[in-house]
Amino acid sequence: MSFLEGILLIFAGVFAGFVNSIAGGGSLLIMPLLIFMGLPSAEANGTNRVAIFIQNIFSVAGYRSKGVYVFPFALYVAIPAIIGAIIGSNIAVEIGDKVFNRILAVVMLIVMGISIFKPSIKVDPNEIIDKKNTWVSIVIFFFLGIYGGFIQAGIGFLIIAALTTVHGLGMAKTNSIKVFVILCYTAAAVIVFYLEGKIRWEYGLSLAVGNSVGAWIGSRWSVGKSDRLIRIILLVMVVALSIKLWFF
Repeated sequence: MSFLEGILLIFAGVFAGFVNSIAGGGSLLIMPLLIFMGLPSAEANGTNRVAIFIQNIFSVAGYRSKGVYVFPFALYVAIPAIIGAIIGSNIAVEIGDKVFNRILAVVMLIVMGISIFKPSIKVDPNEIIDKKNTWVSIVIFFFLGIYGGFIQAGIGFLIIAALTTVHGLGMAKTNSIKVFVILCYTAAAVIVFYLEGKIRWEYGLSLAVGNSVGAWIGSRWSVGKSDRLIRIILLVMVVALSIKLWFF
């Protein structure tokens, strides 16, 4: 990795970490970037997890510093997500580059379409964290863990949709749970990719520096703020990157 590539990854990481903390979707940018820099898809996938893991340590700390956390509920949904992520990560290391790149391109467009246009979902205005709804979320987060372990990109949007729909949680609490769950299952994913030799540490640690700064800023800035502008910027970038992934 050259010096200029390291600088590029740090700045890209700052933006991705900020985006991940306030809305989700930073990996929609980082994954294609790593692939375009010459990493095989499985290595790009594994390398991105290093930055995601370290970033979410700072995100969790940022939300806790603002007094925003939901325990033990966050732990209840993190455990099935970890189990799912182990399954998804093992699938990811076996799939071919061309197939993975095309799956990523399609996923990027679908996730951004859902994020921007937000299909109408009835959300209870009151927070509901009872036994029944918690079990529903445990099942949902197992499958979200499989997806997150496999591809990661856009997982933040899906977690936000699940928590706001099932439990009626506000964005600050939702994001605090999101970053905790991603921190937990990403630890499992990193182990799987490491054991398979699919992590380029110099790339991952450079990204982690930027991601951590962006995550700390975003997690503290996001409380009470709108993510509309960030989603619009992401849409434009994701469409361009998806076209390049599919055709080039």
